[in-house]
Amino acid sequence: MSLPVRYDVAAVRSAFPALQGGAAHFDGPGGTQVPTPVADAVHAAMVAPTANRGRVTAAERTADAVVLAARQAVADLVGGDPGGVVFGRSATALTYDLARTLSAGWGPGDEVVVTRLDHDANVRPWVQAAERAGATVRWVPFDPATGELTAADVAGQVTDATVLVAVTGASNLIGTRPPLAEIAGVVHAAGALFHVDGVHLTAHAPVDLAELGCDTFVCSPYKFLGPHCGVLVAAPAFLGTLHPDKLLPSTDAVPERFETGTLPYELLAGTTAAVDFLAGVLGAEGPRRPRLLAAMAALEEHEDVLRDRLETGLAELPGTTLWSRAGHRTPTLLVTFEGRDAGDAYRFLAERGVNAPAGSFYALEASRWLGLGDTGGLRVGLAPYSDDADVDRLLQGLREFLATT
Repeated sequence: MSLPVRYDVAAVRSAFPALQGGAAHFDGPGGTQVPTPVADAVHAAMVAPTANRGRVTAAERTADAVVLAARQAVADLVGGDPGGVVFGRSATALTYDLARTLSAGWGPGDEVVVTRLDHDANVRPWVQAAERAGATVRWVPFDPATGELTAADVAGQVTDATVLVAVTGASNLIGTRPPLAEIAGVVHAAGALFHVDGVHLTAHAPVDLAELGCDTFVCSPYKFLGPHCGVLVAAPAFLGTLHPDKLLPSTDAVPERFETGTLPYELLAGTTAAVDFLAGVLGAEGPRRPRLLAAMAALEEHEDVLRDRLETGLAELPGTTLWSRAGHRTPTLLVTFEGRDAGDAYRFLAERGVNAPAGSFYALEASRWLGLGDTGGLRVGLAPYSDDADVDRLLQGLREFLATT
C-alpha cells in the first residue's frame, strides 16, 4: 500500500460545510463538525426503503446491511470483533447498562476502582452500581502537578477484592493518556475486569484493543466526525457471559441482546461513513484497518504539531496557566488566567468567531482534584480540520482578551 507523505488539512477542511461559517472550532472534544459524506450517508439511509432487520424483503435487507456494515466499521477502527460491537444512545447510556448488568453479581466485600481523572460517565455509573450492590469504591488519584496517572497509582488501589477497574483512555479535560496496557496487567493480575472509556482517545490516535488489554471499551462516533450515538466493544465470548435485562421476545443473540429497541439505522450509516472518511484522509487504497492505522497516526502527528505551536504561544501570554502537562496526551488543553474568568475568555473569543468553551466538561472529579472546583477552565481542543490559521486566531484573541481590563 502506497501512502502520501503528508496530511493535507486543506483537503480535509473542504469536506466540512460547517467551516464555511467562518468560525475556528476548538470545541471538538464536545463533538466534532461533520463532513459531507457523513451527512449524505445519514440522508441516504433515511430515504431508502427500510424496515426491521431481516432477510426476506429488500427493506429488511437494507436495514440489516446498515447494521452489519457499522459493526464492521467500528471493529476496523478500534481493532475489535464486529460480533462484539454494541450500539446505543450514548457511551454514557451504554456504561450505565454495562454497570447495571455487571453489578448484579457484586456484593459486600467486592471493590470497584475508579479514577479522579475520568469524565463522570466513567465514574458515576460504577459508583452508583457499587453503592446499590453494597460494594466498596476505591479512588485512584493522579498527580495534579504533572497530570500523570500511572499504573502504580492504579496498583495502589487494586486488591484481591477488586472486581472492576474503570480508567479513561484519555482525559477529556487535560488530555492525559494513562498507560493502559500496563494498567491492564495490574488489573488482570488481580483477577478483575478492565473497562476503558475511549471516547476521547478514539478521536485522536490509532486504537488497538488487543494492545490496550481492556475487557470492555466505549467510544462515541460524534467525537470522531460522526453522528450522535454510542458504541460498546468487547469480545463476543465475554458478552455471551452477560445477561442484561431485555424484552422476552427480543433475541438473546450477541451483540443484539444488549441493544434494546430498534437501532437508529441512519446514525449507524453515518458512523460507517465517518470511519470511511477517516480511512480515506491520506488517499490510500486497500483494506480499511491498515488505512485507518496510517490515517490516525498521521492525524495524531498533525494535531501534535499544532499543539506544540499552541502551547508555545500560550506560554508567552502573561498570567496564563496550562494544566495539560502529561508526557503522553491528546491535543486537548485546559487553560486558566490569573485574575480573569475563563468564562469571560470563552465569550470574548466567541464574539470573534473562535469557539473554545469554558467549564469542567463533566470531568468534575478531575477539575476538583486540580483545585479548579466545578468551574474548570478554558478548554482548547484540536480536531482533524484544525489548521495554523485557527491557532493564530485563538492566540490573537487571547492576547486581546488579556489586554482588556
